Amino acid sequence: MIATIRAWARKLKQETLVIYFAGRDPRTPWFVRLLALAVAAYALSPIDLIPDFIPILGYLDDLVIVPLGLVLVLRLLPEEVKQAAREQAAVAAERPVNRAMVPIIVAIWLVLLGFLGLWLWRFFRS
Repeated sequence: MIATIRAWARKLKQETLVIYFAGRDPRTPWFVRLLALAVAAYALSPIDLIPDFIPILGYLDDLVIVPLGLVLVLRLLPEEVKQAAREQAAVAAERPVNRAMVPIIVAIWLVLLGFLGLWLWRFFRS
């Protein structure tokens, strides 16, 4: 079961890279390009529409929105663009992962949460 979930997650990540590269390809129609880049940005972004710490709903967006967006974009892509993007994604997946951005992303989250906390404190104080 865990192996199946890991394989599915790996495939999801690979397909996200495919639509990212397809979204940057000039042969992709503009509306598909916008949709591809939006889905890829949402899938790859550490910031979710519904944060993951919210029970059930936090993971629901990742389990529904991202796969549906991927399916839609992959169906709308021209076949030659899809094939070229798959080749680019395969090469990109072999590169080592850069973990230098992790502290920056965590810092952004902490600043945003700090502003939210400050706003809530002022809102409920008055």
